[in-house]
Formats: sequence, structure tokens, C-alpha cells
Amino acid sequence: MTKPFGLYQNPGWGSAIIEAQLAVYGLPYDLIDAGGSVSEAAVQEAMRGVNPLLQVPALILPNGAVMTETAAMTLYLADIAGTDTLVPGPGAPERAAFLRWLIFLVAAVYPSFAYGDVPTRFVPPEGAEAFQARVIEHRKAMWRVMEAEASGPYFLGVRFSVIDIYLAVMTRWRPGEAWFQTETPKLWAAGATAALRPGIAPVMARNFS
Repeated sequence: MTKPFGLYQNPGWGSAIIEAQLAVYGLPYDLIDAGGSVSEAAVQEAMRGVNPLLQVPALILPNGAVMTETAAMTLYLADIAGTDTLVPGPGAPERAAFLRWLIFLVAAVYPSFAYGDVPTRFVPPEGAEAFQARVIEHRKAMWRVMEAEASGPYFLGVRFSVIDIYLAVMTRWRPGEAWFQTETPKLWAAGATAALRPGIAPVMARNFS
């Protein structure tokens, strides 16, 4: 029997993006509780040897190696699964757009949560509220950039991809579901449709119920 992957996770965090991919591919995995807020000393102690940046998720491969960064995990898991179910292959017409927006999500949008959710890690307490507000406004602008490029019913049009899993998870975060439904309806719809797909629906229920 193949040794399972180990996924360091917290319900509702970015680990849900990787958990959903593992579920869709039917790859064996164990969930490892990362313990809540990364600001807690116990979590820092548990995570330091896995990811020095103290970030969730982290993925332990069956051979014991550690992977961080959700885009890297995404491309690796597609290789391991040997299918283009979630990642358009090199010859697919959607490949270039997929890579562009995957990296946009992880390099531009996703990091805004790292410095915006707990702003006192980066700015003095007296400036934290204003800093967080500016981060959220910038995040909204980035989401609007993606909305302008979305095709429907999925982000890449009829082609379902892991971009839609990112949207299913990230539209649950700030600025909140109501904002996405009103301001970026195509992104919301793509994520909501993805969240109902077999394999993904149970993961979403576990993470967001």
C-alpha cells in the first residue's frame, strides 16, 4: 500500500485548496492539525521544522520530503496523478492562461492575506487598522482584474481547473462572500460551481461548515 501524503492543515485555511486536489485525484492522505493561529507559540514550535515561514499548508510526500507553496504542490500533484483533470497539459489551449492566473493568485492575491490578516506583524499597532483596510482595498482591485478575465461557467470558460478550487476557497475569505457575489459574480459563480463537484463538496463541507 502506498504511504499517504501528510497535509498540515487548519479548517478553512489555504490547506483546503490542496486537500480538495488530493481528494479529486483519489490520492491517499492524512490530515495533520497545524493547531490554529500561526501566532501561537505551540503552532510555531510544531511548524518550524516543516516550514520555517510558519505557513499552512505544508505537504509531506510519501518519501518524507516536504513541499510548501500551493502552486508547487498543484503542479506536482498533477504530475503524480498523471491526469490533466485539474491542470491543463502542455498542449492545451488554456495552458498559458492557466499558468498566468495560477501564479497571479499565489504571487499577488494570496500573499495579501499573509500581511493583511495580522497586520501587527508588519506595522505598529497604531497603524494596523488603516494598513489592513488598504490591503483589503488592494485585494479587491486584484479580484476585479481577474473578474474582467473570467469567462464562465468556470474561470477558464468550459474548462474546469484548479483555478476554480482556489476560487471556491478564497471567495470565503475577506472581503467576504457577499462582496464577491455583488462585485465579482463570475468569480463567485466559478468557485460556487466548483465547490459542488464530486470530491470537492465533502472537502468544502469539512472546512467551511
